[in-house]
Amino acid sequence: MRRQQLQNIKDEIAAVIDEHKNALIGLSLRLHSEPEVGFQERKAAAWLADYLESEGFALERGICDLPTAFRAADGRGKPAVGFLAEYDALPKLGHACGHNLIAASAVGAALGVRHVLRRRAGRITVVGTPAEEVGATKGLMAQRGAFDGLDAAMLVHPGSHDSASEQALACIGLNVEFLGKAAHAAVRPEDGINALNALILSFNAIDALRQHIPGTARVHGIITAGGEAANIVPHYAAGSFLVRALDLGYLEVLKDRVIGCFEGAARATGAQLRYQWTDDVYAPLRQNQPLANLFAQNLQMLGRAVSPPDTSGQGLGSTDMGNVSQVVPAIHPSLAIVPHRISLHSPEFAQAAGSSAGQEGMLLAAKAMAWTAADLILQPAELARVKADFLAEG
Repeated sequence: MRRQQLQNIKDEIAAVIDEHKNALIGLSLRLHSEPEVGFQERKAAAWLADYLESEGFALERGICDLPTAFRAADGRGKPAVGFLAEYDALPKLGHACGHNLIAASAVGAALGVRHVLRRRAGRITVVGTPAEEVGATKGLMAQRGAFDGLDAAMLVHPGSHDSASEQALACIGLNVEFLGKAAHAAVRPEDGINALNALILSFNAIDALRQHIPGTARVHGIITAGGEAANIVPHYAAGSFLVRALDLGYLEVLKDRVIGCFEGAARATGAQLRYQWTDDVYAPLRQNQPLANLFAQNLQMLGRAVSPPDTSGQGLGSTDMGNVSQVVPAIHPSLAIVPHRISLHSPEFAQAAGSSAGQEGMLLAAKAMAWTAADLILQPAELARVKADFLAEG
């Protein structure tokens, strides 16, 4: 297809998204005003699914045995492109990760690309994926076939910089308990076994461990139980931790070293240790570079300068989009809606997710994803490069 002809189609796609601008902003702000945490996003899932159904998409609700997951599709044949919607919020912080914008941009992209399907074979799918913040739910959905048949998958995350190529760390959760023995903290402290001391020693051991692990690795946690009263030796203490690494191989190594910190604290205090790793593991993000290059080109054409990819592994979080990237070519770009000084998971970012800057970023993300999907549908050679890269990395 000639370059100008392709650009004309992309301009038409952008115009379609602009026609739905008010509805998309309305969806985003509605989600923002009534945040729901993971697996409880009943309103959010219903609002998104209802809107897509009203626009003619075929809806499947409660897919993968998850009540707040859904699939909305239009078109037929190949290629098949998926836009992933996240819509869970953070406890007490609301949409401080901007998932309301992620969801609305996925809907907008699907509406825009559908315009192309009037001329060519292809299938567009919006996959509603719940509970990104509390578990690697997309990994479970991948196991249950939610992304089978897709040739590419995309999700744009709001942030503080524009990038087409991101990294994300492998991550697993750890729940820890120490069982001690209660006693009067002043009269007979020698009769007690202090479970809280064991947990605090564990934190100190982890702090020491951090000096001797790669800068890309992370271990962090909170105390969820630490005693009942100051004059009682705590007989029970508990904590919740996350362990992260750049790859799954080192994650396994780091898990053993972290457990050693807790085992040492148990021996030192006499408390009994109980622990359990979570079933959900966030896989590292496997970036498809040809797909990222297409997105970068489209974002630049839409007026945003794209930052070079950060391959240092510093300053990274984790996402279950990494699990998707293991089974289908995928990208997880970032689009700035705030200055660098504002962090994700902060009240300031939650405010930005409901601001005009947030809505402008959402519409821009929708257009960039839609244009990238159009490249795959209308240019078989580009799709072939994306597939070849995925197979080569496998």
